[in-house]
Amino acid sequence: MAVEVGSPAPDFTLSDHNREVVTASSLWREKNLLVIFYPFAFSTICQDEMCLVRDDIGEYATNDVQVVGVSTDTPFALKAWAEQQGYDFPLLSDFWPHGEVAGKYGVFLEEAGIAMRGTFLVDTSGVVRFAEINGPREARDQTKWKKAVAELTAA
Repeated sequence: MAVEVGSPAPDFTLSDHNREVVTASSLWREKNLLVIFYPFAFSTICQDEMCLVRDDIGEYATNDVQVVGVSTDTPFALKAWAEQQGYDFPLLSDFWPHGEVAGKYGVFLEEAGIAMRGTFLVDTSGVVRFAEINGPREARDQTKWKKAVAELTAA
């Protein structure tokens, strides 16, 4: 079952693309946290989406939002992708136990071994303020979560 708006966000600890340990609750205690699950590094839709995030990262920083991407790719694949595309926000590896964090958020497709396109905005108290899940081949409309960020930071 997917995490719903108003519920506590599941905490997690994963390695990023630099193999540094990142704990969600330590991030959301400092800033609002935008968790973006995606199926695969280097795939067309994922790359298009994450490049838009990269291009707008200043907007998120201005609104006191930390962005993290999460996939079931290895940290090594994520590092290569981050370097190739110039991503300067953490890409987290949910590789092992495979898809465990995606499962906690209700976005893991076990039969395919990948995350769906789940987007979750978590406030500084650890509560989900925006949640949206799209299928693996269904690109997201980022204006929806940008609106949620604006509403959260205006409050």
